[in-house]
Amino acid sequence: MTFNEYQEKALNTANYPTDFKIIYPALGLANESGEVLGKIKKVIRDNECIFSEDKKEAISYEIGDVLWYCAVLAHDLDISFEEIFEKNISKLEKRKNNNTIQGDGDYR
Repeated sequence: MTFNEYQEKALNTANYPTDFKIIYPALGLANESGEVLGKIKKVIRDNECIFSEDKKEAISYEIGDVLWYCAVLAHDLDISFEEIFEKNISKLEKRKNNNTIQGDGDYR
């Protein structure tokens, strides 16, 4: 499945008021990101940072939810998922080639 195919399939399951078409998925993205972090935090606290297969699977479901919200948010902003991935990799490759992977700032 391509990134754009995923985005299209995600949109088929989107069900939220169009009046809130940008804020709703943005809030969902923040919420689901927190769920990923919460599951990781509990593995650190309760399992001495050892990720069992069950924990990995639970985290993978939450990452899937993060991707879903990214896909619908991008669509609501008229951005293709493919374009986002291509631009992101291009940015990171440029940083690697310029030895600026470390550091901070968007334009390094």
